[in-house]
Amino acid sequence: MHRIPRTHVRLWQCLAAAVWAACAQAAQAQALLPAPAAAGLRQAFEAAWARHPEALALQARRDAARARQEAARAWTPEPAALELSSKTDRLGSNQGMRELDAGVAVPIWLPGERSRSAALAEAEGAVLESRTTAAQLRVAATVRGAWWTWQRAHLDAEIARDQLDNTRRLSADVARRLKAGDLARADQHQAEGAVAAAESALAQAQAALTTARLQLRAITGLPSPSPGTTGTVPATEAEPTAAEVAADTHATLLELQARSTLAERAAALAAAQSRANPELTLSASRERSAFGEAYGQAITLGVRIPFGGGPRHDLRVANARADAVEAQAQWAFERERLAAERDAARAQADAARVQLAAAERRARLAAESRGFFDKSFRLGDTDLPTRLRIEAEAGEAERQAARARNELAAALSAWRQALGLLPQ
Repeated sequence: MHRIPRTHVRLWQCLAAAVWAACAQAAQAQALLPAPAAAGLRQAFEAAWARHPEALALQARRDAARARQEAARAWTPEPAALELSSKTDRLGSNQGMRELDAGVAVPIWLPGERSRSAALAEAEGAVLESRTTAAQLRVAATVRGAWWTWQRAHLDAEIARDQLDNTRRLSADVARRLKAGDLARADQHQAEGAVAAAESALAQAQAALTTARLQLRAITGLPSPSPGTTGTVPATEAEPTAAEVAADTHATLLELQARSTLAERAAALAAAQSRANPELTLSASRERSAFGEAYGQAITLGVRIPFGGGPRHDLRVANARADAVEAQAQWAFERERLAAERDAARAQADAARVQLAAAERRARLAAESRGFFDKSFRLGDTDLPTRLRIEAEAGEAERQAARARNELAAALSAWRQALGLLPQ
């Protein structure tokens, strides 16, 4: 093996030591990169849901659902009506004929209509709650997507910032040695070129981070931390438990099931409403035929029974049954689609776990190799390009491990989303 002159060995050792220190500091910074906390994600979801239109209208819709249930339990399908009429010949012959009528018309439930109306109102309340949960899950999907996009952009910005710091330190060291006459100007040009490339990469990463941060703020309304914030690694969303995986309680399926029940009860009510509601009328009249006659009084009790609906009734029943069939078919379709989505999300989580293990093993091996080559370089058995290549490989391994940890957390979050679980 060719031996490097001893006068140059010390120079290369100093240069490699500076590079090694910069890379070690970058690796330490990578270990301190903030991972998304479950509490932060939960807070972002709650903020996004609080300003969502469906959440703002939820209380009013619940009040309407309670009003429908109370109306279905009423004694009459519609409120009673007061009827008043007056009859006179004052504008004609004016013989003194007068007649005053006052009565009350009370609608009557059709057979089976009241119980089916109550069942339909109850189903409407269940649809409202299931629709709210499904809307929360859709908001959670939007928040999770924006959250992990922001986390990836934050990680890339931190990596680009560390790379820029490393290249600036190396460039400063090369500039000092250039003044001392130990290095050539071509080395300085290469170092400055590396700084320019790192500055360009950092600018691009910061632009992507700003875009992701603004998108997250638009969804949640919360200000996200500024770039460059570092701290300890908090807990991410937990891996789904066996009970959560086995439970078939996805909000989308519950909503479709509630809609199917609603359509079936609407069809049953439409079948019971074969005609308009009958009316029971009770009226009192007071009349006279001419001037001087005493007023006579009478009480009238009557029933108004409409004829059957015919084609109009058949139309309502057919539409209600069609809605029921469509809801059942859509439930079966969504169940198969969501099952495939759950399996795919689980496979992605398993793959991300394997990738993390491989990336951490590579980072550990690269760190050990860096130690070996550092010792060899100090002994003069390894040249500078090899030493710098080993340092670059070690730094890249650390960065891949950091990205793999972030991707595993995102995959677990996507798996929980596919299972219909809201952020913890």
